[in-house]
Amino acid sequence: MQTRDQGNIAENLARSWLQHHGYRFIEANYHRRVGEIDLIMQHPDERTVVFVEVRFRSRQQFGGALESVDFRKQRKLRRTANAWLQQHADDMTPARIDVLALSPADENTPLQQCWHSHQVLWVINAVEE
Repeated sequence: MQTRDQGNIAENLARSWLQHHGYRFIEANYHRRVGEIDLIMQHPDERTVVFVEVRFRSRQQFGGALESVDFRKQRKLRRTANAWLQQHADDMTPARIDVLALSPADENTPLQQCWHSHQVLWVINAVEE
C-alpha cells in the first residue's frame, strides 16, 4: 500500500475516533508554507480548536509514532496552527495541539485503545506553546 494511502486511512480513522468522542470536524490537511496540520477539530465544549497531528506506524523498528514528532515537527505544528488561528479565530479562542498515534492492534491492545483493528494512543496537548 502506498504511503499516501496509509496516511489517508490513518487520518480517516483518527477523524472517526475523535468524532466518536464528541469532536466536530472543521478541516483536513491545512497547508501553509510553514507546514501542515492533518486535522482541525472543534472540542465538544464548542470553544476550543484542536489541531491534530496523526501518526501511523505499522512497525516499531524505526521508533514509535509519538517519537517521530520531534522538536522541528513541533515547531512547524505551532507555526501552522498559529497561521490558522490568525485567519479563523480571535485572540480569545482556546486551542491546543494533540497527537493521535495509530498502529495495528494486537491481542494485548487494551479495549479502550482499540478502534477498527488499530491501537490508538491519543496525547492531549502534546505540543506546548
